[in-house]
Amino acid sequence: MKQMKKPTVAIVGRPNVGKSTIFNRIVGERISIVEDVSGVTRDRIYSPADWLNYEFNLIDTGGIDIGDEPLLEQIRAQAEIAIDEADVIIFLTNGRDGVTDADEQVARMLYKTKKPIVLAVNKVDNPEMKEMIYDFYSLGFGEPYPISGSHGLGLGDLLDAVAESFKEMDLEEEDEDTIRFCLIGRPNVGKSSLVNALLGEDRVIVSDIAGTTTDAIDSVKEVDGQLFKIIDTAGMRKKGKVYENMEKYSVLRALKAIDRSDVVLIVLNAEEGIREQDKRVAGYAEEAGKGVLFVVNKWDTLEKDDKTMNKFIDDIRDQFRFLDYAPILFVSAKTKQRVHTLFSNIQMISENHALRIQSSVLNEVIEDAVARNPAPADKGKRLRIYYATQVAVKPPTFVVFVNEPSLMHFSYERFLQNRLREAFGFEGTPIRLITRARS
Repeated sequence: MKQMKKPTVAIVGRPNVGKSTIFNRIVGERISIVEDVSGVTRDRIYSPADWLNYEFNLIDTGGIDIGDEPLLEQIRAQAEIAIDEADVIIFLTNGRDGVTDADEQVARMLYKTKKPIVLAVNKVDNPEMKEMIYDFYSLGFGEPYPISGSHGLGLGDLLDAVAESFKEMDLEEEDEDTIRFCLIGRPNVGKSSLVNALLGEDRVIVSDIAGTTTDAIDSVKEVDGQLFKIIDTAGMRKKGKVYENMEKYSVLRALKAIDRSDVVLIVLNAEEGIREQDKRVAGYAEEAGKGVLFVVNKWDTLEKDDKTMNKFIDDIRDQFRFLDYAPILFVSAKTKQRVHTLFSNIQMISENHALRIQSSVLNEVIEDAVARNPAPADKGKRLRIYYATQVAVKPPTFVVFVNEPSLMHFSYERFLQNRLREAFGFEGTPIRLITRARS
């Protein structure tokens, strides 16, 4: 069975044309600022979106900051990232200002790409302002789409044009039988060396598989008859001033790799311990519902006693409480210590991630859990659970039918999740519980 790839769309333009407003409108909620989940602050420059039965990922290049560079360098860097990373580019301009020199600079950079470009003119807030768009034909990208970020006008037509471009693309992923995984972590944790140790070669690339994004290169390896695909090994090798100056670029690349993976390996450096960026990207893996494995690399470099490993495990469990189900492996890419155990762990997590539970067995476990520990009463009303059913895998997702969904307290939901883990394992995968009223 084939799986569909999600194309990537980037919004590009000079500052103050309203990129973040349009980003928020398209993804449907105000998330471009920051949000706090399990103590993890995330910059939302990248988010899933959908239109006309197409799912895609959206990048707000305005959120990608490249330090103290002059404005023109900032604009150039953002345009380069869009050209590299996106399948379709929305070139955003501002109707009130007309065509500016900076718009023309962006246009000149975009001429270099063979990717589809949809030109949008923002701040066209009412029909009388539509004549403002005619100047923008001079940019050379065909028909400009008048839109208003503040009022949400014209976005349907704009997204129709973006979706038209998807029709030309090959969005089929490989067979479901292939287990896809990626390695994420800060620079210098040893991701490339680990990939080479896994592949048994001294180069990161073994095969160039054409995808929708031209420059994502995946590596494939067969182990004991099981095919594994290591997603986006190219992202590990990006060099150049633009990319090296930007923590956010590496985060963006990691987010894209996570989206295409079943299992995410969070690589930590034993010498440096845990940093904030590790938590941010790990939070995205959890939110995206992926299987997770912690890999502590460079374990050979530490002076150890009988407490060292347990202390590291305690630190991980304390800093990543939202990933308490993820196994932890201590390895060395350099000496190959325990590297051979990675594939079997990835396969185990992938199987748990796709595990289906028979309804009758599921309900026996839920009934037993409720009998042992009934839900507490709230203002004289008690939660009653009627039955549960599994509605999805990757990650395993269960709907629990109850008398009153508002009575399902977070702590009781957590209790039920723990009972499901006790009964069925689910090591390495998140599980989701959705509470619904029985109709």
